[in-house]
Formats: sequence, C-alpha cells, structure tokens
Amino acid sequence: MRKIIPYPLILLGLLFFAGCKKSGEISKEQAEKISVSWKLVSNFIEPEGSFEAKFTIKNGSDFTLDGSNWKLFFNMSPRPIHSNKVPQPAVVEHINGDWYKMVAAKDFKLAPGDSVVVTYTGTEGIIKETDAPMGLYFVFYDQEGKEKDIVQVADFTVEPFLTKEQILRGTRDLKQVPTPETRYKDNLAFTTLGADQLLKIIPSPVKMTSGAGTFTLTNKANVFYQEGLETEAKLLIEKLRAVTGTDFPIQKGLPQTASGPAIVLKTGAVNVNGIAKEAYKLNVDQNGVTIVGSDAAGVFYGVQSLLQLIPTESYIKKADSAILGYVQVEDAPRFHFRSMHLDVGRNFQTKESVKRVLDLLASYKINHFLFYTTEDEGWRLEIDGLPELTKVGAQRQHTSGMNASALHPGYGSGPVAYDKDKYGSGFYTKADFIEILKYANERHIKVIPEVNFPGHALAAIKSMEARYERLMKEGKEKEANEYRLIDPDDKSVYLSAQAYKNNVVCVARESVYHFYEKVVDEIGKMYKDAGLTMDTFHTGGDEVAEGTWTKSPMIDKLLKDHPELKGPKSLQTYFFRELLPRLEKRNLKVHGWEEVALTKTPAGAYLSNPEFVGHPVYPYIWNNVFDVDLGNRMANDGYQVILCNVTNFYFDMSYDNDPKEPGLYWAGFVGARDMWTFSPYNMFTTTEETAMGKPMKEEFVDKQLLKPAARKNVYGVESQLWSETIKGRDMMEYSILPKLLGFAESAWTERKWENVADDATRKKMINEGWNQFANSMAQTHLPRLKYLNGGYNYRIPMPGAVIENGELKANVEYPGLIIRYTMDGSEPTAASAVYSAPTKVSGTIKLKSFDLAGTASRTSVVTSK
Repeated sequence: MRKIIPYPLILLGLLFFAGCKKSGEISKEQAEKISVSWKLVSNFIEPEGSFEAKFTIKNGSDFTLDGSNWKLFFNMSPRPIHSNKVPQPAVVEHINGDWYKMVAAKDFKLAPGDSVVVTYTGTEGIIKETDAPMGLYFVFYDQEGKEKDIVQVADFTVEPFLTKEQILRGTRDLKQVPTPETRYKDNLAFTTLGADQLLKIIPSPVKMTSGAGTFTLTNKANVFYQEGLETEAKLLIEKLRAVTGTDFPIQKGLPQTASGPAIVLKTGAVNVNGIAKEAYKLNVDQNGVTIVGSDAAGVFYGVQSLLQLIPTESYIKKADSAILGYVQVEDAPRFHFRSMHLDVGRNFQTKESVKRVLDLLASYKINHFLFYTTEDEGWRLEIDGLPELTKVGAQRQHTSGMNASALHPGYGSGPVAYDKDKYGSGFYTKADFIEILKYANERHIKVIPEVNFPGHALAAIKSMEARYERLMKEGKEKEANEYRLIDPDDKSVYLSAQAYKNNVVCVARESVYHFYEKVVDEIGKMYKDAGLTMDTFHTGGDEVAEGTWTKSPMIDKLLKDHPELKGPKSLQTYFFRELLPRLEKRNLKVHGWEEVALTKTPAGAYLSNPEFVGHPVYPYIWNNVFDVDLGNRMANDGYQVILCNVTNFYFDMSYDNDPKEPGLYWAGFVGARDMWTFSPYNMFTTTEETAMGKPMKEEFVDKQLLKPAARKNVYGVESQLWSETIKGRDMMEYSILPKLLGFAESAWTERKWENVADDATRKKMINEGWNQFANSMAQTHLPRLKYLNGGYNYRIPMPGAVIENGELKANVEYPGLIIRYTMDGSEPTAASAVYSAPTKVSGTIKLKSFDLAGTASRTSVVTSK
C-alpha cells in the first residue's frame, strides 16, 4: 500500500476558518462542538420488518444552522428509508450504497445551545451497534449553495441497545433476547473433559495412535530434509525457534546412521484412505520425529501437525525443550480444494495483515485463498497501464454526488482519502501482490484472484470514467473509449443487494471485455514474476439487480441484433458466455459465484444452466437460505461445485444476536459449531434454522438431495469473510477465530454423522463430537494462538450465569475456559476469584471467561435479588 494525494481533488482543500469569522462562516473549532447522538427506537413497528430510529443534534457552536447551510452525511448498514408520516425538522435520504444524508427542511433553525430530534423509519430490523450510522461529517454551504467547509463529527454517540424492541427484529424474530441466564441454559449441554480426551491435532487426522513413552525435543535434534523440501524445513525451524527460543541445526539429505535425535522430512509412497495427494505419515519415537509426505504439501501438513503436538505450555513458557508423546499419525484431506475468501474491497487490510491470515490458513491446512481485491467500494490492485484503477478506485472520499468520477465514503471511511485509522483507502502495489503470492506459495496455498463483473463494479467504472475524461481532454477519443465500461446514456433504474444504483457494466460494449482481458493478463504477469503460473481466475458474476440494462440504448441495439437473447434478464448469462472463451484461451479454470452457471427466468427465478457443464467452470454456491437445495441441484446437474453455504461458512455473520457482538446476520448467526458441523453430502441435516430462528426442516420438503453419484462433483468447500463490518486487523482476526478451526475440520475430516439417517442418533453424535471439539479449542488450541506470529486476536465467549437461592452458578460455551468473577463492581482480571462450583454471592456480580494465555471475553453481569 502507498499513500497518494486524493484524485480528483474533490475536497478543494477542506477550507477551515481558524481566525475571525466573516458573516455566515463557521470555523472547524466551532463546527466540532456540534454533537450528534443516535438511538434505535424499535424494530416492532408497522409495517412488519421495519425500524424506527432518531438522531439528536445539539448545537454547541456559536453558529445557527438553518435550512440551507448544512447537510449531515454518514454511512449505515444499507436499508431503504420510508417517507415520513409525520413532518420532521430534517429528512434522511439514501444516496448510494450505504451512503446517506440528512437534509434540513426549509424552515429549519437550530440556534447555539439548542437541540433538535429527527426521527426516521426504514426497512429491515437493526439489532447491532455495527449497524449504526458511522463516519458522520457535516458539509456546510455558502449562500449560493456551494460546498464550503467539510467537518467530521467529533462528538457522536450511539445509545445502547437494551430492550427487546431493540434486540429482536420484530414479531417474526424467534430468537431469545441474549442474557447471562439464556447463555447459562444453553451451556448446560456441555461438560468439561480431561486432557486425555482432547483432540491434539485440528483438523482431526484420519488415524492417530499414541504410544507409551516421550521424546524430549531440543535443538540437539538435527533437522534433515530431502532435496526439494528446503522451504518446508526452513519454515519448521522458524516455528521451532518461536516456541523454544533456540535455533535447530538444519541439514540437507537424510541421516545415514542413528547418530542422535533427529527430525526427518522426506517424501515417499503414502496413501491414506485411497488419497495419495497431500497425504502424510508422522511418527514420534525414541529416535525423534519422522514425517513422510506423498508430496511436499503432505510433508508441510505433517509439519503443521507436529507443531500442534508440542504442548501448549511450551508455547506459553517458551522453554528450550518440549515433551512429545510417542505417536503415529496417518492423514490425508477429504477435499483437495479447501479455501478461504477475504474481501479487502469494502475495508482494506494491509499486506502484513494478509500474510498473517495466510499463516493461519497454513496452520489449519487450508490450501486456497480467494483474494477479493475488486468491489464497488474499492479496487485494491495496481494494474500497469491503468493508473486510475488505484488513483481513483482505491480510495474513498466526499464527492458532490454519486455521478462524480470518484468513490464516495463507505462503511465509515469519512470524507478524506487515506484518513488515519480509517479503512476505505489503500491498495497493493505490484511488488506487494507478488510478495503475497510467494508467501502463500511457500505455505502451499494457491491464491485465486477475483475481478467481479458485470455487477459489483463501481470502483472500476468510476476509475475508467476518470480515465475517459482525462483522455478526452487530451483529444484522444479512441484511446478514451478503449476501456470504458458504461453506456453514458443508460437511464436504467435498479438497486443492488448492497443498495447501489450504478454498479453494473454495459455488457454490450466490446471495451468491457477488452478491459477484463487487460486486467487478467496484467495479473498473470505478476504470477509469472513470482515464479508461478496463474491457472485459475474467479470472475465474480453475482448479484446483478432487477432493472439493470432496461433503459440503455447500447443494450437495446444488442438485443435487436441478437433476437435469440430474451431481454435484459438473459444478459448476465450473455456476459459470461462472451467472457468464458477468452479465459479458456488463456488456459484458465474459471471460478465464479453461483450465478455464472444459472439462467434467470422471465419471472426472475434462477435455474441451473446446462450450457457450461463440461467447461472448466466451477460455481461457488453460497445461497442455501433463499434457494436451499441449489448446491445439490447444480452438483446433480454435473457442475463441479464449491460449497460456501452462508448458514455455515460466513465469517462475517455475527457469532450471536448480542447487540455488542459485531457482524452481519441477514442469513442468521454463525459460530464455530456451525462451521464444524457442516456435512457437505447431506447439508440439510446440519443447517438447523433460518435467520429468524425458525426450524429449517420444513424448508427442505420436496427439495433435491445430493445424489450419491454426484458426490464426486463436490469439488470442495470455502469459508468467506466479507468486510462490511471489518475495521482493521483485530476485527478481522476476531471474526475468523475460532471459527476457522471449525471450518478446517469440515474441509479436511469426514463427518461421521453425515449418513446417519436417525435424527436422535445423529444429534447425539454431533453433540458429543462438538463437546470434545469445544473442549479441545478451549484447553489447547486457543491459548496457542496468543503466541503464534506475535499473537492473534481471537474471540472468547462470555460465560453464562444465574443466581438461584443466593448462589452463583456459571458455565461457558467452550468447557475448560476459566471463569473469574468479582462482587465489588470491578472488572474481572486474571487475578480475580475463580468460579469452580456454586457460590454464595450478593449484589452485582461480574464474570469473564479466560483461557490459559489470559485472553478474556466480554463481561457478563448478574445481580442477586
């Protein structure tokens, strides 16, 4: 990432007046004294599925706000706004995406010292503090109505969500209001297990046999590696140095005699469960450690298992030795394609943060990384010959309207590009991207780039419009049109899933395909510079809104010239049909969201499209909420599908419905258990309820099951982190961890209950298996994360608690965590009293969960009556 001057210079210097004010002007110092608060009033209003909220503006300045000299701009989780039934002093209006503004009524007056309340209503319940308005700023106007000053709101508060009407989404929401008492009841299903019952390795290996005896691992053990495994050996000694603080000797070649303790890395004929790719055998005995892999990847995964066998206490104490129990492991993955998707378009992540994610994926044997570097809200990758993609498309800032050749603020990024502690601006240079590719490859992770077209393309559109305008001013009309992406006369009216009105390219323009080929070729060159071959490309292809392409002269001509096309609804398929041979010519496997292999009926329903079966087309199936059997149908129809089910594999879905728990919830709440439980060959049995808490079972009636013969068409699974609510590294890691551990288990290890028909038997197996997994995370695997790569930010669940007959009873979702409490009103710390059994208490009790590394949960509060 590099910092650049905002382009085009929309902000005009942000004129602030620090000295004596002229009549009608306001200084930044005074403007910052205008405070704003926001409150969600209720989700239980008519019509059902609506919310009511209110802003309170207090004018602490010495300047009168009137009906024309100000507007308040902000972002909030996008929702349609209703017309006011009762006149308000100002109105809230949607502009584009998640960008809104408040506009004063003509007779508005807010004198110094006065306050005003502005109430508004909209569609879809709001239950999270992360849904609240963010990135607020005032724009002040002169007497001609021109923008004069831009001042970010310095004093903004969100009132807490406390009532049922604020925490639930109306009468259809069947979830409980989260309390310590409800958590306690839910946690009663879990029991604490002993150390001998824990999973030593996650994801669980195919076979693991423990022996009697131990091996003491110190730097007296030479690391021997077979030719071709130098990278794996070097990564191993780096990790061992981090654990023990000592350097291990490393030597190319295999030991000739038993001259002392050794760690031996080599390849050989390894076949586990009929799988001879990425397979390994690991043996620990009196002579040391031997890892034999079917290939270099298998050796690498054997190394990851070895690192997990080192006791957690060794990571905590950093002793120069570690005790390993004798063990034999035989292992291979269930799916070769195990992937995670990371969106850096909505909110940017630094190169260093991305590399930390890659290390995490490697630790849990995830071998693909879908790098989502283009979106409506940001283009994050430098492309030779198209500088506007990063000069314009990689930054967000205030614009005078949605038609400017610049990206407007999104997700709280504020009015200034590259503002400190904001995440709207940033990109990877070619050198950055090449470094990421090499880093991933060393860890046996294939990076799959994505350029999402024809929708989700606003950053590219704005960038190419800026390029068009620049070249037209230079008199280069032909060059200006070379990569233009829109029909300038298109008057189509639509609203995308993320509330955009202008984010779809014109598929009738040859320049659109020329642009795409240019970007693909430039990215391919970066792979070559990294010493790699780009053989897979993700085209996006999702969420083209109804109404797109309906009032475009260019589209009208295309439809007239091609009578076989059945109107605008057929054009999403047309675009992919035109793009696919261009990518096949480049020897690329073509991945895309499910829509790339669907057709849309005149009524707007999506059906599996047989047209691309037999081509190297891999649909990613996310939608098991609105179209519950889509993944089964497409696999049954012959597509190689990648299951990304939103109900199980979306990291950005909030862990639960606590209003302080960040994240989205349009598809429900997703925790580590949902990730862990998933059964790809029988997913109906492990998707239990809708987003509103209604049992899903009735949704599956008369829906297609996966045919046994189609199991071979489940190519793999992928977890997703979309970044609407993700601000910075810590929040990213919190959203991923510990969910990633559950996902890794589903991706690598067969689900024993997958083919168990009896509900009671299957649920018993799941509950017992989850209890073991949760114990293993709590007691062993989570604390280790505190010491990997300088420490990750992972989530510890809050304890459940009740007070019955004056006694405190407490428990936790992951048994083995330590519960500490106070009775004096102070926050629990690592030195506070430990809860171990029902205890007599009085007053207000505060509790937190802690792991062995000292990482703590948020606070639970219960009061003795």
